Amino acid sequence: MPLFGNRTHLLSGKPKRGSRAPTGSSGPDAGRKDGSLVRKPLNGRLDELLDEVARVLGTDTTLSIRRFRIFGSFPAAMLFFPNMLDQTAINETILKPAMSAPPGLDTSEWTAPQLLERLANEALWHTDCSDTQDFDELIQVLLRGDTIMAADGSTSVLVIGTRQIDKRGIDQPGTEQVIRGPREGFVEPLGPNLALIRYRLQSAELRMRQLTIGRKTHSKVVICYMDGLTDPALLAEVERRIGAIDIDGILDSGYLEQFIEDNQWSPFPQVQYTERPDKVVANLLEGRVAILVDGSPLALIVPTVFNQFYQAVEDYTERFLQMSAIRMARLVALVFSLVFPSIYVSVISFNPELIPTEFAVAVAGGRAGVPWPAVVEVLIIEISMEVLREATIRLPQQVGGALSIVGVLVIGQAAVAAGFASPITVVIIALTTIGSFATPAYNAALALRLLRFPLIIIAGIFGLYGVMIGLILIANHLLSLKSFGVPYLSPLVPVNFEGMKDVLIRGPLWWMKRRPEFLKPKDSVRVGPEMTEPPETNGGEGDASTPSTAKEGQP
Repeated sequence: MPLFGNRTHLLSGKPKRGSRAPTGSSGPDAGRKDGSLVRKPLNGRLDELLDEVARVLGTDTTLSIRRFRIFGSFPAAMLFFPNMLDQTAINETILKPAMSAPPGLDTSEWTAPQLLERLANEALWHTDCSDTQDFDELIQVLLRGDTIMAADGSTSVLVIGTRQIDKRGIDQPGTEQVIRGPREGFVEPLGPNLALIRYRLQSAELRMRQLTIGRKTHSKVVICYMDGLTDPALLAEVERRIGAIDIDGILDSGYLEQFIEDNQWSPFPQVQYTERPDKVVANLLEGRVAILVDGSPLALIVPTVFNQFYQAVEDYTERFLQMSAIRMARLVALVFSLVFPSIYVSVISFNPELIPTEFAVAVAGGRAGVPWPAVVEVLIIEISMEVLREATIRLPQQVGGALSIVGVLVIGQAAVAAGFASPITVVIIALTTIGSFATPAYNAALALRLLRFPLIIIAGIFGLYGVMIGLILIANHLLSLKSFGVPYLSPLVPVNFEGMKDVLIRGPLWWMKRRPEFLKPKDSVRVGPEMTEPPETNGGEGDASTPSTAKEGQP
């Protein structure tokens, strides 16, 4: 009999109403291939229960077993891991009211079978209580950090939500710097991350479904979406892919990303990740699905298209004219980071007549003492730059900045002075590296960095024809990619004129009246039909003395 008739069990093996149990969920009680649970009911004998817990957990010295008598009469015990909770709160809200009956409470007619139910309803000062009659669920919630209370003669145990793990404070994201916008970033525990999303999206349509993945880690995975807006077929596909995962542990959202993306062999990411709750909310309002993993500060967003990787938060918080120009500069930097070295190699090696004579003479003079061809020279400098960049990332922060400056200035100058590389090659590689840094998404910039090397090699063999062949192959691959059924180059291919307002440039917010069509949202209208320009301008004829129509107390 459940303790609360209107409350769902905390960790019931049955799926909650409106969701389904994931096929890949597993744990101590997952012994059948069809995903059904193998029940191991309790028999009501306290000593046998404690012996069985000791057998399963072995000689774990961090487990605390506190024996006591409920109201001085009924033998009971509390089981918990003290490092995963606040012991002061346990003493005040659980142990103290359980050992001494509140004034006026008549316990003379209490019996062992109904003891825990009445204790939770009439004595304990705690909000998060439920029960379970299964031993395997008992072990699972105990390892998760909750407290178990068992009484002799009761065939169920009380599960009390007491988990409280130390965490770092909410701070500015380290991987996504922003000039204008919120400074909040996700942290490792799942609870604060969900609270940050609900804080920004206070809508009754926001839905969160929790699944459990990992045979050993039992990691919590939460799927966030907007009911009445997100395409049901997309939501079903996300749940199917996550439910099909069967692995011993999910330690980060990156594990999950590798299992659910469409093409694991593509260098281009098909799942976007972010540390920013405002970015998650913006994507939820467009009809996408967000996936959060307990223990990871990075949320996954699906489906993903290519143009999302060169967009930044301040694109939408600043005025559209300035940010459109900056976005175009970002696109130029993206193209530079991919093709600049290969074009340089092909022109120098095969088509020097394409550059002005004065410049060609200067380049030839700079390369006079270099002992190898341009393609080998560029590959050596590129590989050296990648090694230097990786070393800068892995070193401590205090040393990394100094190493990058030394590597770029001293080593580059020494390489030119020694005839190891030409000055123009160092300049080309430097511009290419700066261009890759201008790409906001690290995983997309990494894909372009990797593709530079085959382009350089094919340019050194076939010249400009090789560069064009390489770009055609890359474009063909991008056209074949999909992310959860959505073409990767949407809305460019297939063409959608409404979506083109936010691709090459960022149009005014009141222009983008509809959500992206390729997401197939159930509610496509984002901006009201009468909103054709900012209401404050009125075509430039507004009067400052006109009274505001906003309600009192509203901004």
